[in-house]
Amino acid sequence: MPSSEPVLLAPDPKTDATWWRQAVVYQVYPRSFADTNGDGVGDIPGVTSRIGYLAELGVDAIWLSPFYPSALADGGYDVDDYRDVAPELGTLTDFDALVGAAHAVGIKIVVDIVPNHTSDRHVWFREALASAPGSAARNRYVFRDGQGPDGSLPPSDWTSHFGGPAWTRLVDADGTPGQWYLHLFAPEQPDLNWDNPEVHEEFKTTLRFWADRGVDGYRVDVAHALAKDLSEPLRSKPETPGVLPTDGSDPLFDRDAVHEIYAEWRAVFEEYDPPRTAVAEAFSAPERRALYARPTGLGQAFNFDLLKADFDATEFREVVEFCLAQAATVGSSSTWVLSNHDVVRHATRYGLPAGTDLDAWLMTDGRGTVLDEAQGLRRARAAVMFMLALPGSAYLYQGEELGLPEVADLAAEVLQDPIWLRTLHTKKGRDGSRVPLPWTAEGESYGFGSGSSWLPQPAGWSDAAVDRQVGDDASTLELYRSALRTRRALQTEETLDWVETGRPDVVHFVRPGGWHCVTTFGTEPYALPAGVVRVASAPVVDGQLPGEASAWLTDWPQD
Repeated sequence: MPSSEPVLLAPDPKTDATWWRQAVVYQVYPRSFADTNGDGVGDIPGVTSRIGYLAELGVDAIWLSPFYPSALADGGYDVDDYRDVAPELGTLTDFDALVGAAHAVGIKIVVDIVPNHTSDRHVWFREALASAPGSAARNRYVFRDGQGPDGSLPPSDWTSHFGGPAWTRLVDADGTPGQWYLHLFAPEQPDLNWDNPEVHEEFKTTLRFWADRGVDGYRVDVAHALAKDLSEPLRSKPETPGVLPTDGSDPLFDRDAVHEIYAEWRAVFEEYDPPRTAVAEAFSAPERRALYARPTGLGQAFNFDLLKADFDATEFREVVEFCLAQAATVGSSSTWVLSNHDVVRHATRYGLPAGTDLDAWLMTDGRGTVLDEAQGLRRARAAVMFMLALPGSAYLYQGEELGLPEVADLAAEVLQDPIWLRTLHTKKGRDGSRVPLPWTAEGESYGFGSGSSWLPQPAGWSDAAVDRQVGDDASTLELYRSALRTRRALQTEETLDWVETGRPDVVHFVRPGGWHCVTTFGTEPYALPAGVVRVASAPVVDGQLPGEASAWLTDWPQD
């Protein structure tokens, strides 16, 4: 993994070693954020150009989805070089400028680390292909001979997340079939062999490389998959779709040995002052998720429970109680997410009937089930205020502050997600949540760039553009700005108490210091308790909070 000499940045005067515990982190999908050179693809200078916007929005940190050199077989999660910037997105100098601009306004930088696999263009994998079976180069990955008398069967029955077998067979230089290599995702994403100490050392070098450039933390992709059971014979996965055992016995995922890797990473984090932070994208049995968030490991783990929940009072409250309890067992803080680059945007999900098969709905270009867009946005505004009032850190996905819906009607010929091809055109994939942002109501790509964008934007997005919403107190953008500003002023200890409302569709909790959040999940209005309304997702008239809305109140008078 080539590297260049890092530019050491001056310490951030606003540094706080516990900043991450209740931070608001804004996810930037760089290719879809802002394009400064007119090639239709967002870039690192584009992010820098919008630091003022993000500072005014009120976020504490930016999480950058992968910006590394990549063939984009999986949206940048097929990494060619972990210590460089994709040429179409900029340079390391551009990255340093972004870090400096963000730190200058008190915004931290979190980068994506993709440790389960490289791309098939990575220098290591190219070396492995040119080397013999059993070589040191091949031992960095998972190569195996095939089964059957001629080796024509895959080494195991493991399947790829993107459809089909998780093994691809090589063809040797003389045209004869060779060994198979493992890829739990696309064939262009060969899995690394974390039984190999060389892999451990290489990633510790990468962590230091970015920390030395001023990066404050890491989001760890597929954190649960690194420590596989590769002993022979390779054993089958249990036939329990969507469920993992609670004892870490799965051959591929959430094995106890993975935490030995993250203990090594924690030692690297502690080399810096303040220590660097990390959050795990870990899919495990719910009661094992907190293992990734231990202070001896990554420190935090994503909770996707709210993201998966229907807009329902009982579900939301149960999720909060469970996640707070789990975080408390290891002394971490919880995380909250409603949308990201892998799922249908929540402003759309909440406008569809509960239980809608979202993959099937996307295959109809959004016409297969009635979508109530107004209800979806109304609920999305209420849900984000509920989420932002919770103790812990909140993750926002770019564009949700504009109330953007999913773009469900992307034509087949423009789809980029490998899911579309790997499922033989039976699932459209995630492109609908990755459409570039509208910054201005006018212009060919609504201010995203000077020309067309890499994914087409819908015609109706002029109304959602940033310049159309700025200064409009009723807009979703101004709601987010107000909520984030107020949240920072009211932030307190990481606890809450539930308040009885007398209605199953209304949830009320209070944070220390008298910060109340009331959310109506039903359609009927609710009489708010005494107090000063600081922010509300819908107008409060005569003390009545409308249905499908949230309000924050305090026990003390307005300043």
